[in-house]
Amino acid sequence: MRYEKGHKESTRRRIVETAAARFRKDGIEGVGVADLMAEAGLTHGGFYSHFSSKEELVKAAIDEASAVSAIRFDKRVEEGGLEAWIRAYMRGEHRDHPEKGCVVAALASELARRPKEVRKGFSVRLAKVTASIETYLPATLAAAHKRKVATGIFATLVGALQMARAVDDPKTSDEILEAGIASALVLAQTKNLAS
Repeated sequence: MRYEKGHKESTRRRIVETAAARFRKDGIEGVGVADLMAEAGLTHGGFYSHFSSKEELVKAAIDEASAVSAIRFDKRVEEGGLEAWIRAYMRGEHRDHPEKGCVVAALASELARRPKEVRKGFSVRLAKVTASIETYLPATLAAAHKRKVATGIFATLVGALQMARAVDDPKTSDEILEAGIASALVLAQTKNLAS
C-alpha cells in the first residue's frame, strides 16, 4: 500500500505526541509500547519503522514536551513577565494534568535512571529553561549569579509542584503551590541574595 507524501512523518509525530502525554501522565515505565501504539491508533509492529528502541522514543517525547513548554513560557512572559509564568506554572490545572505540563516536574526522578543519551538531551533542555528565566532577571546581576538564581527558581517550582501532586489533602496541596509561588518570587527579586 502506498501512502501519501508526509505520511511517515505525520505518523511519527502522532506517536511522539501520544508518548509525550502518556509518559508525563503515567511515567515512562508505566507505559508499554503496545499500549502507546494502540492509543495512537497504530499497530505495535509499526513502532520499529519509526524508532529503534523505546529509549529513542523517550528522548523524542522529552524533546516534544520541552518544545511545547518553551512556547508556553515565551507566551506567558510576553503577556505578563516572569511573575505571570511562575503563577501559571504553579496553578492547580498544571498540578492536576501532568500529561499537559512540564516534563521536568512529571519525569525528573525517572529520567535520573535513564541511559546517558536520554539524560543528555534532558540536560540540554533544562539549560534552555534556566537560560530563558535568566533573561528576565535584573540586568544588574552578574551572569554566574543569574544562572544560580534562575536554577533556584526553576528547582523551587518543580519541587513544589511535585510535592503538591504527592500529598493527599487538597488544601495542603494548594498551600504548597502558594508557597512555591512566594519562594520563586522572592528569588526573582534577588536584591539581597548572596552570590
